[in-house]
Amino acid sequence: MDNYTNDNTARRYKAHVSILGTTQLHLRNPYIIAWWSAAFPGFGHMLLSKYLRGYALFIWEVIINLQAHVNSSMIYSFQGNIDMAKEVLNTRWLLMYIPVYLFGIWDSYRTTIDMNRVYILAELEGHRFNTFALGALEMNYLDKRNPILALMWSLFIPGLGHLYIHRILTSVFVIAGLVVFFYYSHVQEAILLLILGKVKEATAVLNPEWLLFIPSHYGFAIYDSYANTVENNKLFEKELRNHLTEHYQAENFQILKGQKVK
Repeated sequence: MDNYTNDNTARRYKAHVSILGTTQLHLRNPYIIAWWSAAFPGFGHMLLSKYLRGYALFIWEVIINLQAHVNSSMIYSFQGNIDMAKEVLNTRWLLMYIPVYLFGIWDSYRTTIDMNRVYILAELEGHRFNTFALGALEMNYLDKRNPILALMWSLFIPGLGHLYIHRILTSVFVIAGLVVFFYYSHVQEAILLLILGKVKEATAVLNPEWLLFIPSHYGFAIYDSYANTVENNKLFEKELRNHLTEHYQAENFQILKGQKVK
């Protein structure tokens, strides 16, 4: 039995390294995951590497939010114009929006608790997993990277931090989403006008419904790239320690009360 590849010969694995990225189990705070699902449906599941579910909820949020005019209502609420906030809402779409929004929060919370339990069991079982993937289009391997660099690249353009740590699926999706949000919100045109000192024109050109998606998008990219870099580094250190212990440490080597005993 080859324990170096995830071929379902073991009951649980802590991680899987493929040409598209590194997927791993680790302890997560279910309240933080649920908070990200509340900030933007789909983000909580993407933090858990539940990509298909996360992508579906993300696309649902964008489409239904725009049809129900939820963002527009929020903007009027921020301005204290409660009557207009009520008026702009499309209740036919809103009644579909609310159940799915609540489901995303609940399901991400529940899934986090379940995955934490699976991680503890996988950690106890301690099966080896693949640490190197080589294909015709890409290669990926466990390595240590700087989480600050991942954060900085995500600040420049969301998705670049994920490319830095080789999370290809998340990177492509985040960059594609950013392009759509930038295009329809006209935020880059507004920035250029603002640089030229044309404040009124910059404000007028913005599409607030699309603009309100961008802060959550940036926040998720920064948080996810940083957190995954930290966890990937921990995974690398654990795997390296196990490898060195198995192949280079003497069988009778012990550490007792801070002293090495042979």
